[in-house]
Amino acid sequence: MQTDPPLGPADELIGGSPPPGPSAPRPKPRRATARFMLSHPLHLLSLGFGSGLSPVAPGTIGTLFAWASFTVLSRYLTVIEWGLLIAVGFIGGIAICGFTAKRLGIDDPSPVVWDEIVAFWLVLLMITPVALTDQLWAFIVFRFFDMVKPPPISYFDRRLKGGFGIMFDDLVAAFFTLLVIALWRMSV
Repeated sequence: MQTDPPLGPADELIGGSPPPGPSAPRPKPRRATARFMLSHPLHLLSLGFGSGLSPVAPGTIGTLFAWASFTVLSRYLTVIEWGLLIAVGFIGGIAICGFTAKRLGIDDPSPVVWDEIVAFWLVLLMITPVALTDQLWAFIVFRFFDMVKPPPISYFDRRLKGGFGIMFDDLVAAFFTLLVIALWRMSV
């Protein structure tokens, strides 16, 4: 099967070039550093404005960044604006996360936390207004689903690749978080 060559930087951004074949050497994985993050604006977004550079639990730190930014931005954004931001953040995140993952030479690099940010914004948007303790429980449940990846999250994590795969498994984790919260609210 013949594939078209990439058309340029925009085509590379959306994953237009084929993955290296068995005979093509895979690029050596790079480490995400502050210098790497500042080398391109898309890296700044995908690495969560530096939150993904944490040497310990970057996904958790990225989710904490999502929580803090949601708290700050909620003073200025309406529910509709949040919905648009999350939708654009998810769709754009496919290209953004895929671009950074490709540059790092890793399928789903842990420093890429834009997926956690967008997914947790969705969780917070759907449960707000709630008390701080309820937000904390949402954080804990979301982190559980994102880290443990029980089925079907693990299925999507293994099967879906590229930027879409990076974004989608966190969206499923957000769905299960919201399901647990809804079931808990129904039982109270």
